[in-house]
Amino acid sequence: MILMAAGLALSASPVLAGTVTLPVVIPAPASIKLAGGALALGTSVVLVTAPEVDPETVVLLRKVLSAAGVETITTARKLPSVFQQPYIVLGTGENALIGDALARTGASLDTHAEGYTIASRPIGSGGLIALAGRDGDGLFHAVQTFRQIAAQPVLPALVIQDHPAMPIRGTIEGFYGAPWTMADRTRHLDFLASVKANTYVYSPKDDPFARDRWREPYPAETLAALGKLAATARRNHVDFVYAISPGPSVCFSDPADRDAMERKLDALRTIGVHSFYVALDDIEYTKWNCDRDAAAFGPSGAEAAGVAQAALLNAVQADLLRKDKASRPLIMVPTEYYDAKESPYKAALRKHLDPRVVVQWTGTDVVPPAISIPDARTATKAFGRKTLLWDNYPVNDYATTTGRLLLAPYARREAGLSEELTGILSNPMNQEAPSRVAVTGVAAFGWNDKDYDADRTWRAAARELAGGDAQAAAALMLFFDTQHMAPTFGSQPWQEQAPALKAALDRTRDAIAQGDGAARRLAIAELGRRADEIAGAPDIIRSGTVDPGFAEQSRPWLDAMVLWGRALQLTAAGLDAADRGSDAAFRYFAGAQRLAAEAAAIQTIPGATRFGGPVKLADGVLDRFIADAPTLIGSGKQDSGMSAERPVAP
Repeated sequence: MILMAAGLALSASPVLAGTVTLPVVIPAPASIKLAGGALALGTSVVLVTAPEVDPETVVLLRKVLSAAGVETITTARKLPSVFQQPYIVLGTGENALIGDALARTGASLDTHAEGYTIASRPIGSGGLIALAGRDGDGLFHAVQTFRQIAAQPVLPALVIQDHPAMPIRGTIEGFYGAPWTMADRTRHLDFLASVKANTYVYSPKDDPFARDRWREPYPAETLAALGKLAATARRNHVDFVYAISPGPSVCFSDPADRDAMERKLDALRTIGVHSFYVALDDIEYTKWNCDRDAAAFGPSGAEAAGVAQAALLNAVQADLLRKDKASRPLIMVPTEYYDAKESPYKAALRKHLDPRVVVQWTGTDVVPPAISIPDARTATKAFGRKTLLWDNYPVNDYATTTGRLLLAPYARREAGLSEELTGILSNPMNQEAPSRVAVTGVAAFGWNDKDYDADRTWRAAARELAGGDAQAAAALMLFFDTQHMAPTFGSQPWQEQAPALKAALDRTRDAIAQGDGAARRLAIAELGRRADEIAGAPDIIRSGTVDPGFAEQSRPWLDAMVLWGRALQLTAAGLDAADRGSDAAFRYFAGAQRLAAEAAAIQTIPGATRFGGPVKLADGVLDRFIADAPTLIGSGKQDSGMSAERPVAP
């Protein structure tokens, strides 16, 4: 007899007939191997939980099982001698229960920090699934991986042994412009947990109490909201890091300013924040803010600034250790945060900064087109320690990103960087939900850079945002392609715009240019189908399966996509008419131009980003094709193989 798919009753035999395939897991595990056979959860399972498991991990597992169709979850304290239904064991470390479960599945525990093992095996008329974490974080990650596997109707017998390549992985809300709302941050913390990220840095440039008014205490209401956010982070096994930015006004040698900073961090500690960060970026560092710094550190300049900053940071680090021996190391971002060229400032930090302090670095530029292993090694030498990469992607708070969402895959970071970095933090966009597209890649690269596949992870991000709906995921991929441009501070982007659409439009141009009538008609028909997909994608994205925050924060771009799609529909109709020698071609092309102009005039959401303006969608690709289309087919003898005019709504 055969086990049935999830949601149906289990039969006597645990072995399923047919082919068993390796599941897709994002981030890619360090090791995943099929073990032979398969099992299904069915509608009823037994959960065996070790005493040390934290409640949020159990809650998450129960949600995963419910989503997989499990209706009844009974509990037990130990494993049976005879398995008549699926048993799931949850625990950490060297617990005897975990040891028993792993022994029965023939697996061993991954002992790296945040590591875990998942082992599944059909036994008797039931089966055993062991979710074993090296620590609580690892166990939580194991359940997040199981969430992806359990979404399939049948679970293959397998062994996953997994752990992160980089100890710090996540995001830094460090952009200019409208900060995220507390609701955005809460959703983002839930998302970070789902991709096994473990760090969120609160550092919005426009929080006055973190930067301009850093000495002042937070209003009680704001402090309470930050406390709730920190609690959400803990439930998600994410380290909530509070960043203070005193650089614009701090007097480094003034004990009163050091006391003010310590009071600020003490207040955050009372609401459950235990990780801290001092941001010294985007400040004038060749001029003192007070006369006493000149007396303490000498004439102002880059080297003196490095000495003064190190003195302040060392004092903060020492205070953290005095108050909490188990506190995480202080993180800082230096004033010279980009490139790794030797300088008096970097030399001063290297010489004077406490080696426990973590230093951030943005790569070879503020927005680097690529980051290599030699780049990171040079940064290690310059700062005297491995750096924590502040990756300014997909942030869109600078001028060349005006009108853009940055939805290309996370790419051009070299495999092997995990040997040279302490981790990666992505600086996301002002739009939280759209940021998840790239951040999924950042987290996956930080977890396993050597097996990272940018395109595969990109598609996985679309599936996740689409709630698993294949049609919605396909619509999102069309939209992502129109927002593929990745600018730098220079004139050349590091990722091109709309590569998939450009390839399709180039095929149309080529088919028309070759002069073969049949090929030309096929290409124009295919163009019409693609135009229909583009025009229809926004409605699919807004239909309810896609995360509603994504649809709302992308609203003007989706509005523009509808119009650009309709313009391309009319363009395809115009080419078809021109191919047949019909006078209707002019009318279609004129209508396409009007819609293109209307689409190009749509503005970003006021106040949502630092620089507002008209939204850009497949610019340089779609607009150019629509503009060129009337010139692609001239008048000539009418082809005998006429096709009927393609009906298109004006």
